[in-house]
Amino acid sequence: MKRQVEEEINQLKAKLLHMGGLAEEMIHFSMKCFIERESGFGEKVFKNEEEVNRLQIDVDELAGKILALYQPEASDLRTIIAAMKINSEIERVADQAVNITQTCTLHLFKETPIKTMMEIPRMATIAQEMIKDALDAFSRGDVELAQAVLKKDEEEDTLKAKVLSEIIGQIRKRPAQTQQLVDLILISRNLEKIGDHATNIAEDAIYMTIGKDIRHPNQQEPSSVIP
Repeated sequence: MKRQVEEEINQLKAKLLHMGGLAEEMIHFSMKCFIERESGFGEKVFKNEEEVNRLQIDVDELAGKILALYQPEASDLRTIIAAMKINSEIERVADQAVNITQTCTLHLFKETPIKTMMEIPRMATIAQEMIKDALDAFSRGDVELAQAVLKKDEEEDTLKAKVLSEIIGQIRKRPAQTQQLVDLILISRNLEKIGDHATNIAEDAIYMTIGKDIRHPNQQEPSSVIP
């Protein structure tokens, strides 16, 4: 019985990692679409979204099956709970990549290009790294790597604030391009949200590994760890 549970959980992890890899690609393609103004990259984003949505259903069904058939306890139960939460986070990451692509293809491509702020591609790179590292932390039960993801989110937030400040200044100088500049704010916000989802995945990885929910540390006792 134990071996069967382990095999099913490994399948669950494999599906999540594949799903996460697709979401990482979507971030990459959405930025290629943004920088190169090429709609073909957008088509790749939408194609990956379909697969992510299919995998989301598969993961939920497999997790439900494991819970129903084996009634897992302790660390196995934590892993399944974390997997179900991470499943939703990855799907939301995919949604943010779709939002970026739609902003590009429906709005930005119709405008005269303005100088791309380097902070936005940098935010995308960090977001991809965060998703990859958070999922690796989940796969390996690596608390230190998960904690590194949490720290990296601070850099993402700093870049978002810099983008916002710079764009506000540009709007004052070039009011005729306000819509295009607002679109850049929306894209930076999408990337910031991806960082937030990666942070949530990292927190779930920590919970799975040590049984401690670190989301609201000020509201918990220091020793509140599930054995």
